[in-house]
Amino acid sequence: MNISDQELKVLINKVLQEIEDKKNGKCSSKECKIESKNVEDPAVHEAELNRLVLTDIGEAKKGSSSDEVVIGVAPAFGIYQKESITKVPHYKIIRELVAGIEEEGVKARFVRILRTSDVSILANDAAKLSGSKIGIGIQSKGTTVIHQADLPPLSNLELFPQCPLLDLETYRAIGKNAAKYAKGEVPNPVPVRNDQMVRPRFQALAAILHIKETEHVIHQAKPRELEAKY
Repeated sequence: MNISDQELKVLINKVLQEIEDKKNGKCSSKECKIESKNVEDPAVHEAELNRLVLTDIGEAKKGSSSDEVVIGVAPAFGIYQKESITKVPHYKIIRELVAGIEEEGVKARFVRILRTSDVSILANDAAKLSGSKIGIGIQSKGTTVIHQADLPPLSNLELFPQCPLLDLETYRAIGKNAAKYAKGEVPNPVPVRNDQMVRPRFQALAAILHIKETEHVIHQAKPRELEAKY
């Protein structure tokens, strides 16, 4: 299904209006009302969003340990955006990625890539900082890539573009596979679901989230080492 620029603008305006309505305690559309019934207590949700704390501890350097996977998060991740496109708090995603990595006896290290919001380049930059040459890149909306340092930036080991279909089990499997690559294994790709309706349904919101992510890009900025608590 193709959506014209005009239709996309209409969708974006609709999403922006519903976001504004929710902030103001209003909710007019049927979809918005259904969602409101299923949303947990706002105070609880806010606490969930703030569970992930990524502390900047200095410029990131290339690692020397062959048993690590570097997770490169996007500029807004965990700061200006704290949940995925399907409203999964970032701490839950990070927890599963790390659990998958550690289950394979490998360590996770975190960096923030500031020079880009492109998920493939995020992942490739992370891989180049990794002692194992394996990295994971993740955008705030949830799109994820497993990359290898000596591959071209726009190539990768595994790509997970349909972020609305990525559940926590999948993120854990992504962590496991990244760790297996770090150990020199060749794992079967992580199974992913496919739904042709995901793109038109989430296209407007995905565009908005990516624009908001890109606002925090700092061109030519060095990657930053992070300490993660969640």
